[in-house]
Amino acid sequence: MSHPVKNIHAVVLSDKTYTLSDYKFNYKHSDTHPWETQEREVYDRGNGAAVLLYNKEKKTVILTQQFRLPVYLNSDGKGKGLSIEACAGLLDADDPETCVKREALEETGYQ
Repeated sequence: MSHPVKNIHAVVLSDKTYTLSDYKFNYKHSDTHPWETQEREVYDRGNGAAVLLYNKEKKTVILTQQFRLPVYLNSDGKGKGLSIEACAGLLDADDPETCVKREALEETGYQ
């Protein structure tokens, strides 16, 4: 199958802090499916990296809790807005390995 995406058209909706764009494009699931037009809003905060930490002694993964406004808003104000997730962060000027080491230390205390 050839490339499954074509005719990408983007409109910037906001560029206040990061960039929110509305994308329209044609997508083909497989050679047996027809092309279909899809639309997505994409919030671009830049490149990031994530790490799933593993504790060999306990045989468990190590996750972190982060406040996330959408989680809080979806709880109708009844929850604390905490999301359990893997350590992650924006690359900024770092490479992915440096980024995940920094984020793991900041978010869990593990090196």
